[in-house]
Amino acid sequence: MPMIITTPSFRHDGDIPARHTCDGLNISPMLEWSGVPDGTKSLSLIVDDPDAPDPESPRMTWVHWVVYNITPDSNGLPETFTVDGLPSGSMLGLNDWHRTGYQGPCPPIGKHRYYFKLYALDIVLPDMNSPTKSVLEKAMKGHILTRSELMGRYQRK
Repeated sequence: MPMIITTPSFRHDGDIPARHTCDGLNISPMLEWSGVPDGTKSLSLIVDDPDAPDPESPRMTWVHWVVYNITPDSNGLPETFTVDGLPSGSMLGLNDWHRTGYQGPCPPIGKHRYYFKLYALDIVLPDMNSPTKSVLEKAMKGHILTRSELMGRYQRK
């Protein structure tokens, strides 16, 4: 059975509700996953937007959320996820606002894609003191058992 990440808030390739964006409550959607493979020691989650700043001429991937060392027996994260709601041992990395935690979609122009990428790892990573996405990806290299992604779209009115 493959590892799958989903949310009750929107379907894969569907529109992300405003409540999860800067135009609404800016709260993280509830995330659920299943099919975590045997041998998984930790999970990591990266949420990013490869269409920044303009989907017609993207120049960078903007990082919205970085979480690592999520326990493999967890089956998701609750809506309005906060540091207090982290599964024991989980840690947060820096987003591109240079803050830890979730920051929802807020595209300056056009309809952007937002990828929620879940990784199953064969190790528990050391405390990296709020790593960026690139630091986390380097630490995960060679330790990814499988991955799954959920993509949603958002355009400001």
